[in-house]
Amino acid sequence: MATFAENLATLENVDQFGSMKLFDEMGNVSGMIENKPGSSGSFRVYYHAALKWGGIGQKAAQEALELFAEHTEDARQNPGKHPNIDRLFDIIKADSVYSVRCYPV
Repeated sequence: MATFAENLATLENVDQFGSMKLFDEMGNVSGMIENKPGSSGSFRVYYHAALKWGGIGQKAAQEALELFAEHTEDARQNPGKHPNIDRLFDIIKADSVYSVRCYPV
């Protein structure tokens, strides 16, 4: 199984973006991820999944968890440590869907 770093190397370049917002099914902002140190990896994973699946629903969330690799198990063992991974668990559990909008730098 590939590591998180190895998976990131295969994903799209997102340097043109500064942030993304996640919108729930009612159109409310439900989250934001900034493309900056400490969250840029999450940004790239969410961007890839949203681009491929047209948003973040169960299938996108499952793929994203696979891309997070070793961090996914760490998040399972330590709830709250990886909020962007925790959100993916919640999406799968609730069968919810988020639309994603990225904003330029």
